[in-house]
Amino acid sequence: MSQPTPNPFGDFLVFVDESGDHGLARVDTGYPIFVLAFCLFAKSDYVERVGPALQRLKFHFWGHDEQVLHEHEIRKPNKNYGFLFDPAKRAEFLEAVSKLVDEAQFQLVAAVIRKLEFSKQNVMAANPYDLALQFGLERVYLELSERGQADRITHIIVEKRGEKEDAQLELAFRRICAEANALKMRLPLELVMIPKASNSTGLQMADLVARAVGIKALRPSQPNRAYDIVAKKFRRSPADETKGWGLKIFP
Repeated sequence: MSQPTPNPFGDFLVFVDESGDHGLARVDTGYPIFVLAFCLFAKSDYVERVGPALQRLKFHFWGHDEQVLHEHEIRKPNKNYGFLFDPAKRAEFLEAVSKLVDEAQFQLVAAVIRKLEFSKQNVMAANPYDLALQFGLERVYLELSERGQADRITHIIVEKRGEKEDAQLELAFRRICAEANALKMRLPLELVMIPKASNSTGLQMADLVARAVGIKALRPSQPNRAYDIVAKKFRRSPADETKGWGLKIFP
């Protein structure tokens, strides 16, 4: 009797979202940084716990689960978030979102590029997105390797941004995974690009955490409850350090 073919796919998924823009031509002085957040989920947790928890939140506030959560629309509500103009309902919703993120089982890797400082260096060919992508993928792979996934394929899931931007991203991704990384090795990662309107649980979670990381990097002394929750998710060193492990700030 022949043996079944081993499944080449790993036990984890990684969802990536950004905060800020990666352009250098006009740097927003109010938010002069670019953040890429990488959220690593065990597939079992993702299917059995995180997805259902997000659905329950949506059922409670919208009555259906087709609404896509966007951090920007939570801060600046549109018609789909009209109930947030009610202070009591807003407080209830923000508490529910905080609880959702706090209880979700995932690990966070984030790369923050300080664009003003980056643009002054003029020594690196990479743009902020490509550099943040490299920083993130290197750390994600190291974590996957520690979890016994070094030789299995892990999918990295991002939102589509436009034909030109998607082509540039795919090129950068393939270059990084083909040994153009600090590890000097091929990374068994595969890129999946999905439409912005896709109701992806993982991408919504990544969207919720990215700006909290950016605000903390920009204004470290400012109280930041969202970051206090997110900080517990960072990949850490054996000595419990996050910098350089789960959080890379450059320069």
